[in-house]
Order: sequence, then structure tokens, then C-alpha cells
Amino acid sequence: MARSVASAARAAGLTDADVDLVGRAHALAMLPRMGALDDDHHPAYLHPGRSVLLLLRDVGPLPAGTLAAAAVHDTVDEALRVAVDAVRRELGEALAATVESLPLPGDEGLVERLVTLDEQARFAALAERLDQLRHAHLRPDLDWRAAHEEAGAVWLPVAERTHARLADRFRHWHRAFARRLRAT
Repeated sequence: MARSVASAARAAGLTDADVDLVGRAHALAMLPRMGALDDDHHPAYLHPGRSVLLLLRDVGPLPAGTLAAAAVHDTVDEALRVAVDAVRRELGEALAATVESLPLPGDEGLVERLVTLDEQARFAALAERLDQLRHAHLRPDLDWRAAHEEAGAVWLPVAERTHARLADRFRHWHRAFARRLRAT
């Protein structure tokens, strides 16, 4: 996945220094995963790279800090979350501040917190959450109904205010998951 992320970042026109930053963020996000997950195809294992790829493919060239924030953010697995102090130490204060600003599902005032983020941080938050939602059906430990409800009430409307392609992706997931929920 690291090679795919670097290749996609180069293809999007990122500089060598930017590709390096995104690669370091991906590597940092992988550290807790390599220790906790023994299946390299587990949805949580692939998550940091998929979040970056989602932004590169659906939004286009973005600042390296946006991509790096999406890589190290995790809204589902607290044990796999990169500590803000580690982000600060390894990737710098600015990126740590961005990651620290990203809300988690269920946070009080979630809508307000998301819409008041600067656009780049919002891109990172939306991509990370969309990737988690797209793979929720593979996670029996998640409350699918609650995730679906919150996505429709919060994440989809914020995506609609932010970027057309991300909104389309959230809308598609929301419809498809509603069918899955009705079938259970």
C-alpha cells in the first residue's frame, strides 16, 4: 500500500518532499496496525492508505498535509489511533494541530465542528470517515445502524457543502447501506 500511495501522490504532481511527508505519515499510521493486526487485508490495516488514495483519486491534488492528516486520523479504532504527540514529534506541529482539530463520530457539536474546520482539514476528516463507512460491513464490532444514521444526518450534508465527488460517494454509500440494513 505504501508504494501505491507514493505512486498516486507522484502521479498527482506532488513534489518529492511532499511525497516523503505523506509516506512518513502513512508509515506512522501503520506502526500500531503492524503490532495489533496479523491480517494485512484487515480493513483497519489498509485504512490509512485507502484514505489517502480516496482523496487523490476523488478530489485531486491536495496539499501534502491534508493527505498526511487523512492517513494518521482514525475514527473507529482508538488502539490504532496515532497519538498527537507522535504526530507532532514525527511530522511537525502544524500537522499535529490539524489532526487534533479533527472530530470523532458522536462528538458533541459534530456538525459545527466539521463545518468550521478549514477546507483542507475537512477533506481529511471526510475521506477518513468515508473509508471507514465503506468498510463497516466487514467490521462486526461496529454499530452499523448508528453509523448509517449519523452519516446521513452529519457526514453526507457536510460532504455536500464541501465537494461534489465526495458527496456523491457518501450518497452512494448511504443508499447502498440502507438496502443492506433493510435486508438484516
